[in-house]
Parts: sequence; structure tokens; C-alpha cells
Amino acid sequence: MRNIENYLLGIDLGTTNVKAIIMDEHGTVVSSASRANSLIFPGPGMVEQDPGAWWEHTAEILRAVTEQAGPEIVRKIRGISISSQTVTMLPLDREGNPLRNALIWMDARSAGELQYIIDTIGFDRYVSIIGAQPDVAFLPNKILWFKKNEPELFAKTYRIMQASSYLNFKLTGQMTMDIDQAARCQCLDINTLKWSDEISDVIGVDLNSILPQPKAVHEIIGSVTASAAAETGLVSGIPVVAGASDAMASMYATGLSQIGEAGESSGTTSLVFVGHDKPSQSDLPVVTKPCSITGMPYIFDAPINTSGASIKWYLDTFGKAEQDYAALHNINVYEHLNQLAAESEPGSGGLIYFPYLLGERAPLWNSHAKGMFIGLSLDTERKDIIRSVFEGTAFALRHVMTTIKDTGAKADCLRITGGGSKSRVWCQIKASMLRMPVYILDEKSGDVPFGDTLIAGHAVGVFPDLTETISKLIQVKEIIQPVEEWADVYDQMYPLYIDMYQHLDSDLIKLKETMAHIQK
Repeated sequence: MRNIENYLLGIDLGTTNVKAIIMDEHGTVVSSASRANSLIFPGPGMVEQDPGAWWEHTAEILRAVTEQAGPEIVRKIRGISISSQTVTMLPLDREGNPLRNALIWMDARSAGELQYIIDTIGFDRYVSIIGAQPDVAFLPNKILWFKKNEPELFAKTYRIMQASSYLNFKLTGQMTMDIDQAARCQCLDINTLKWSDEISDVIGVDLNSILPQPKAVHEIIGSVTASAAAETGLVSGIPVVAGASDAMASMYATGLSQIGEAGESSGTTSLVFVGHDKPSQSDLPVVTKPCSITGMPYIFDAPINTSGASIKWYLDTFGKAEQDYAALHNINVYEHLNQLAAESEPGSGGLIYFPYLLGERAPLWNSHAKGMFIGLSLDTERKDIIRSVFEGTAFALRHVMTTIKDTGAKADCLRITGGGSKSRVWCQIKASMLRMPVYILDEKSGDVPFGDTLIAGHAVGVFPDLTETISKLIQVKEIIQPVEEWADVYDQMYPLYIDMYQHLDSDLIKLKETMAHIQK
């Protein structure tokens, strides 16, 4: 029996769940726990979360994983890294108390403020500063909205934090932000890696004062305090690392370690990664970010808003028959959806689904986009609708991959992790849609907290060579090849998918404006 001396703790605060694992130095997960998070909808386009619930749920799952692991293992935890959803706006007072609920990335109430910033700075100049496409999900417009609409709370604000930054603060007492989250929040000048004075001037807020100075992903920012240890079951003094966004931690978890491969973390949203040897132009709809993997200095990182969420939406909205059938036959309802989708022919009988239930990020960056079914007829069966949802999300994936490849990046396979990797028919559709093999990864690596443990391990010296560690710990369970007949169908349908979206985009904006007028 191996005498194991090193354990690592990874935590991910996602939009729908907070999860934690304790992993040993050989990649074996010894304990895990998760807890659902709730969304708050104060009004149209408004989505918030309660930071008190974030910490309550995190402390709860930490007590669970430490109890499962036992005191001997807990004493051997060498480092902790936390990732989270991006971007959030959580204002704290000087004592670290939240002043309001956090505005999360889904919140779109600051669209007017975003347009003001773009009009004032100029679109091209703004893109050259932030190195990405402006979007309502990000921080400058949210800060400006907060300043304009809640001035009394804004006046009490000492720091604006990200979700992972807040959990780090609760563990260590230190108010920090990692450079990965900083680069994604669109307040950072990517040319200097400092908070942008130009954006500060436009929104009338000193970003250098209200945002923590960015720390390197692998930098140790503090250690677990005695009070945090008492709440969580941890021991005081464990080093806590700056960490990263859920996107970057997901990239680690896909095992992506060399140029020529793509990775997808397939969950409620999808995060798509492709390594590259040089930075991209900042005006592209998908852009590179710095990467710490040896031989892969940059990574394309493209979020797709509602991939897995589309399947859950179908099930919640139309899926009572499937749920009843699954309950009657004692099978998982998602397995039943897979069976039905497999019974439909590729192309879903001429039905195309557009998975824009929450607008879309990469590569459209369009908050006005809407979900659609096009091609319904009296011949359409339930199995066709289900398959079209799988195919529509795969069309969105192809759109991202095509956009990335147009920059000169290459990918010959797709490594998939997360909940979406458990659907064989979905993976087969993706393989055929992209005309490349899909690698299904061993389930032990299939979640964001696994990536967090790799970050923590590298920071504290347990994993000195990340590339070597990733290749050793993250194994391929199955390779799914494209089906040629399916691929031929998708090659013919994909141009129609793009063309229909482009033709309907302006009408969807008019529809949104019309509904806003009607609902006044």
C-alpha cells in the first residue's frame, strides 16, 4: 500500500453548483461533495446570487469532504485552489461584508451602460484595450450601472470582488483577484496587464482603488485562518492559491496539453479551448489568453452559453412524458433522451434548433439572439425535436471551432469532459459535426475541481511539471469516431444554420424592442 503524503483541495463555485474534491498526488479523488446554488431574478434581464449562500454552501461541502477523508488526510492537504463562474460583481465594505447580492455573468441590466462605454471610447479602441469582444456579461458596464442606480451602496464600497475572490477572502481574510479572472472581466488593459485608466475615466471609477491588484494564478495569497478552519473542518495554515476562472480550471481538467488538440468542458454552458503558439488579434470574435502549459503559450477560450442548459430546458419545459417513462422503467431520464435522439435520423427530419436561450457569447457576442426551432411540421416527432436540440448545440460548437480555425489555429481531435461527455449520442453528433474524433476522458478528471487541484499542486510544488502531470493523470476512456453519413448531412445543413441566423438577427432585435414596448 502506498504511503501518500500529499493531498490537494479543489473548489469550484459554478453558476448552478458549488463542488469540492480532495485528491491525492496520484490523481485519486478520495472525497467529493456538491451543493446546488439558486438564482435570483429581481426583474427582466436581472440575475443575481446571494454571496452569503455561496459561503454557507461552500462551508457545508468542505465539512462533508473533510469528514469523508478523515483527519489524517486533512492534515496532509498541502494547498487549496478555488475557481468560479466569470464575471460577477460583488461589492464589499471595508470589513468584507457584502453590500448587495452579486450580479452574475447572466445579468443583462447594464446593456445601456455598455453602449455608453462603447460609444465614448469607440468600439475598435475598446477592443484593443480589453482584447475581447465587449459584452453585457462583463464588469465595466456593471460597475457603471451600480454607481448610477445604487449610489448610496456604491459610496460604501471598498472592493468589488469576483465569486472565487470572495471565497478566498472568507478562507484567508485577504482581498485579492487572480490574473485570469482579471483578464476576463474587461477592466484590464491586456497590453500592460494593469487596470485600464481609460476605462476608469469613462465610467468615473478608479479601478486601481476599487479592484484588487491581480495575482498570478499559482501565487499563494494566504492561508486558512483559524476561524475559517472552525467553519469548514479544515486545519489552519493550509496555503491558499490565487486560482483561476472556471474556464481556465476546466481547460486543465480536459487534459489539453499540446497544440493541435481542442478541449470542451461540456456542462450547463460549454467552454471550448484550442492551444495556439501566438496571441490572436484582439478584434476577433474569439481571442487567446495566456496559458501556463509548457509548449502552449496561448489558449483560445470560447464560451457557449446554453449547451447543456438547452437539454435541461427541453426536459423541464416539454419533457414530462420522458420523465414519466424514465420513472416507470427505473432509468435515468437523460439516458432515455439519448435513446430517443438516436432513433431520429441525422438532420432531425429537417428541424434546426438554435441554442440561444440566453443570447450567445462566442462567437456571436449577441445578447439579442434568441433560441429558435425552424422546420417544424406535422411530420415532426418528439424524437426529432430532442435530436435537433443535440444537433443545434453541436452546430454552435462547429461555429466556434470554424472561427478559431480561421485564425490559423489547428485541432485534430476534441477532448470532452463534464456532464455532456456521458451522452454517447451527443458525442457522436459532435464528432460527425466536426469531422474529428472525440476523446471521452476518465471520469475522475471530468470536473472543474480536478483542474483546481492541478493548479494548487503546481503552486505548492507537488506537481512541478504541469505538462507531465496532465499527461499522466488524465486518461482517455473512449475514442468516438465521426459517422461519415452523418457528417455529410451536417456539412450540407451547417451553411443553412449560419445563413438563417444572419437573416433573422435584425428581426430578433425588433422583436425584443416590440415586446419591451408592449410590456410597458
